[in-house]
Amino acid sequence: MAGESAFKNEDLTVLLQAWSNGDRHALDQLAPRVQDELHRIAQHYIGREDLNHPLQATALINEAYIRLINWKNVQWQNRAHFFGVSANLMRRILVDFARSRDRVKHGGEIFETSLDEALVVQSKKSSELLSLDEALTRLTALDPRKVQIIELRFFAGLSVAETAEVLKVSERTILREWNLAKAWLYREVRS
Repeated sequence: MAGESAFKNEDLTVLLQAWSNGDRHALDQLAPRVQDELHRIAQHYIGREDLNHPLQATALINEAYIRLINWKNVQWQNRAHFFGVSANLMRRILVDFARSRDRVKHGGEIFETSLDEALVVQSKKSSELLSLDEALTRLTALDPRKVQIIELRFFAGLSVAETAEVLKVSERTILREWNLAKAWLYREVRS
């Protein structure tokens, strides 16, 4: 099984690199192969929202997919890099949506979003997501690699080994920085 998994990872990397080089046929082959993993990441995000949250994983995947295929000059390194970027996009989509809802709630103008306008993000979870995003923004100014580790491990669900591969550092470094980043975020969000 391990050899089969490695083949799939190499196959995805080849398709990602071909897509980076402008091969639209590679994108057609890639889409069905990444669908399950993108759905898992989206479910992970949506699972943190209230039970009656109207946004579904499929809508989040579709929005992320539209943004991904419209990116130009992206040089995908490998599978882990792709899913890390995808997870970051999904987080950005949810944060943007929460901010737009917050603006409307406080008398601001509605701005257009490509997500279904009927979707409503629950206030409590929305403010938690915004707090987390603000903390991650502050951490980016202090230590961008720790934010990358959080995005890859927590949001994309990559293993320590996959995260180390993407960032080109040792697994020991990932574990150390992962623990420091979690402690820092916990302190920032709780204060």
